[in-house]
Amino acid sequence: MYDKHFLLDDKSAIDYIRYKSDFFGADEKLVCKEIGDGNINYVFKIIGQNKSVVLKQADVLLRSSKRPLDINRIYIESEVLKIQSSYSKSVPEIYFYDDIMHIIAMEDISSYKNMRLELLNGRIFPDFADQITDFLVDTLVPTTDLIMKSEEKKKDVQKFINIEMCDISEDLVFTEPYYDYKNRNIILEKNRDFVQKNIYDNERLHFKVAIMRNNFMNNAQALIHGDLHTGSIFINESGIKIIDPEFAFYGPMAYDIGNVIGNLYFAMYYNEIVSNNKQMYEYLQRSIYNIIVFIKKKMEKKLRSLIQLPIYNDEFIRNYVDRTISDSLRYAGTEMIRRVVGDSKVLEITSVKDIDKRVDLERSILNRALMLIC
Repeated sequence: MYDKHFLLDDKSAIDYIRYKSDFFGADEKLVCKEIGDGNINYVFKIIGQNKSVVLKQADVLLRSSKRPLDINRIYIESEVLKIQSSYSKSVPEIYFYDDIMHIIAMEDISSYKNMRLELLNGRIFPDFADQITDFLVDTLVPTTDLIMKSEEKKKDVQKFINIEMCDISEDLVFTEPYYDYKNRNIILEKNRDFVQKNIYDNERLHFKVAIMRNNFMNNAQALIHGDLHTGSIFINESGIKIIDPEFAFYGPMAYDIGNVIGNLYFAMYYNEIVSNNKQMYEYLQRSIYNIIVFIKKKMEKKLRSLIQLPIYNDEFIRNYVDRTISDSLRYAGTEMIRRVVGDSKVLEITSVKDIDKRVDLERSILNRALMLIC
């Protein structure tokens, strides 16, 4: 049984978890809900009398567009979560991975909420900057060449080659927003001239983004999440949980850090321009500043504690971290541009019904992105 891949539904998901595990009692009444809200995979929450489990399943076709996509992405996700869990408690626990059905059985994190939605609703989490920088430093630094054995690192780089998912990022983040060669960019009519002048015709910007694109494609620095936005961060008063590392590969640490910063800028400008929430605006501004400060302090400390080779001295460590931070700000900028200009937009933008406010919001985001990159 289950010797060939097929897509689960609510009923078969219950049959599957009963067959594959003893997580629930044999006669225990179970309820299943399909809770996936993304474009790629299927997610089932199975609830028993006293506990629950989540099944995440990949298919050979994307859930939304039905376009073919390498199903191996779910294996990469399961392996990354296992590695990250050895360094941090801020990921869901993995119970098992099924390489035939392409399913991850994992901890239910329903007590944590989607951070993007929480920020849109005006929720403040005072410890977030400390928590996310702990996660970033604790999971990224140990997977660099500075810490890992050379042979082990090179084998891992090969293991986590994620061709199709990287192709998506290379296109949607670093190409299409600047050259709309697939005619998929979505731009407000009132912002067309602004985007033409400041994005499409901006050769200085193209030069800087080309450097970041080349770095993304060729700098196998650490095992990165690859898509670390606020929709991949679940949060409550006690902590955070990071999910969905299916875009993971060995790439620049700054890409993950920059994606977090860029997505906080979306919420910051939304609260300034749309909801006019000064307290939230100041909280998010402070969080961005604190992330930069904490990354520098914690990364330097982590490197000093783990590095074995004396040649990696204090001057090297300071330079290494400073370059990571400066690249992080540029990657924040590329994330901001692609979410405004490209077709993969964020709720902070699409939820704004007042066109004049949305025009102002988009221009504010793009102007900040240009400052960060150029």
